[in-house]
Amino acid sequence: MRDTTDAFRILFVCTGNLCRSPLAERLARAALGPAFEVGSAGTRAVPGRPMPGNAVRVLLRLGGDPSGFVSRPLTAPLVAGADLVLAATAAHRAAAVALHLPAAPRTFTIAEFGALAGEVPVEEVARERDPARRARTLVDQAASLRGLVRVDAPDIPDPYGRSRWAYRAAGRRIAEALAVPLRLLTHPPAS
Repeated sequence: MRDTTDAFRILFVCTGNLCRSPLAERLARAALGPAFEVGSAGTRAVPGRPMPGNAVRVLLRLGGDPSGFVSRPLTAPLVAGADLVLAATAAHRAAAVALHLPAAPRTFTIAEFGALAGEVPVEEVARERDPARRARTLVDQAASLRGLVRVDAPDIPDPYGRSRWAYRAAGRRIAEALAVPLRLLTHPPAS
């Protein structure tokens, strides 16, 4: 078990690590402080590729910074080292868990985690003042709600190679799904 004073590590996963996971990574980075390490990877990523122009435009519009981003493949050590794995689709979630089975309780789709976080009793999260401990509490609480909270659309469609509207829709879905978790992690309600 990792020391609770360590930085909390979040890993976002999609297919090519070009659109959905980088958008989520960079939006989370923009919102979270130094207590968090945020990265991304792709189940079929070619290493070293930049985000496509449409993804960069959507990210900038949403307040993220694409500087220095390059794609990387998903590996077992990346999954094992993450405190929270958030995948674009259920298939990506399954691929991440297949690489490191003990990650199953802390692996969700992005949309699923957003829905579950919205149902977590805020007092459970608010009592933790340390950001990393607050994040671990949020993950534990969200995991305890699996199967109890309906998630209508757990997958975020891949915009790669599609219209700019597809990129905007993916970016909007990611930002909406991350809104509650990021708010709980950065501005916990007063207890």
